[in-house]
Amino acid sequence: MSLLKPPGVYAPQHDTYLLGEALLAEDVTGALVLDVGAGTGALALTAARRGAARVVAVDLSRRAVWATRLNALAAGLPVRACRGDLLAPVRGHRFDLVLANPPYVPAPAAGAPRGAARAWDAGRDGRAVLDRLCAGVPSMLLPGGVVLVVHSELGDPDRTVRLLAAAGLRAGVSRRRAVPFGPVVRERAAWLRSRGLIRPGQDSEELVVIRAERDA
Repeated sequence: MSLLKPPGVYAPQHDTYLLGEALLAEDVTGALVLDVGAGTGALALTAARRGAARVVAVDLSRRAVWATRLNALAAGLPVRACRGDLLAPVRGHRFDLVLANPPYVPAPAAGAPRGAARAWDAGRDGRAVLDRLCAGVPSMLLPGGVVLVVHSELGDPDRTVRLLAAAGLRAGVSRRRAVPFGPVVRERAAWLRSRGLIRPGQDSEELVVIRAERDA
């Protein structure tokens, strides 16, 4: 799939591909699908191409929203892209499938990230967005609905599973993959080691997809 990838927009990479594999295992024919943290819209377009009845893509970045719109237009696919903070633009709506690739990299800097870093920086424990997602997404699932969330071991996948299970969903890790550190994690490796988040000499991290399902 050829995609427009403007500067400053999170381009598909390891976490996108792993979440895409999980998406391909779901039956989305006729489904209402939400893609949170859409970036270029790669996963939203995949869902539309596989027969979803309606696909909504959300991103905080204006450039990402326009990239998704242009990519959908070029592909001739009916994807609605809107800008906003996490689930806020679709509050009051419910979906059969929610895809989420939120920011999850622990960051030493205090305060809200700026610019392109909004796509990956997630507070000192990597949970600034994940915890909000886990709190908000269960009520947005239709009966039998599924949420697929991808993030790194650095963001505590067990906590994601616990929070989604506590909200009444059947949750667990559905996919795992070890990948080399990217440039952001390599740059802050010393800080991550000082906090015990990576081991001395560690040069890769495990990505996971958490799948949680609401009872039908």
